[in-house]
Amino acid sequence: MIATKSIVDVIRERTSVKTGYIDKEVSQELILSLLENAVWAPTHGVREPWRFIFVSGERKEAFIETILQCHPVNNHENVRSKFDNVPAFLVVVMNEDPRQKVWEEDFAATSCMLQNLQLLAWNQDLGMVWKTPNHIYDPKFRHALGVEGGEKIVGVLNIGYFDKEIVAKKARKRVKPAEIMSAF
Repeated sequence: MIATKSIVDVIRERTSVKTGYIDKEVSQELILSLLENAVWAPTHGVREPWRFIFVSGERKEAFIETILQCHPVNNHENVRSKFDNVPAFLVVVMNEDPRQKVWEEDFAATSCMLQNLQLLAWNQDLGMVWKTPNHIYDPKFRHALGVEGGEKIVGVLNIGYFDKEIVAKKARKRVKPAEIMSAF
């Protein structure tokens, strides 16, 4: 019999993996297989307002160079150090509808899809952290990735297999809902 984690276990165990990545390739095929299920998130009107740009392997250096173009030269070494050890990246792009209600629904749907993706990845011992760095707004970065006007980069996921001992040391707490709930 194969032991599987409950969804509660995965929700409570999953954490953002910012460091401690190991040198193991993350394949595009694996990310696509995770996305096949992640896209079943609630999406108003089944608009599925997202698209994805996957970066790994030999394309990673060009991606990092694109990021560096958005930062002062004297900060390049520091910026590079944040990305050199990340095995793969997934840029998540959303259509930006000019109607506020639709925009908010699409952003919520994309966020739900991203949470699904992170949970599915965690269940495969694959770590991620969802980042929204300043360079996602830089026209040079957007142009290099083919992000058009009317599209929003919702975030960049840093993705990789990780050293479980490093991640296990993270202290995690949540406020009990009973402490922040009121009745009307």
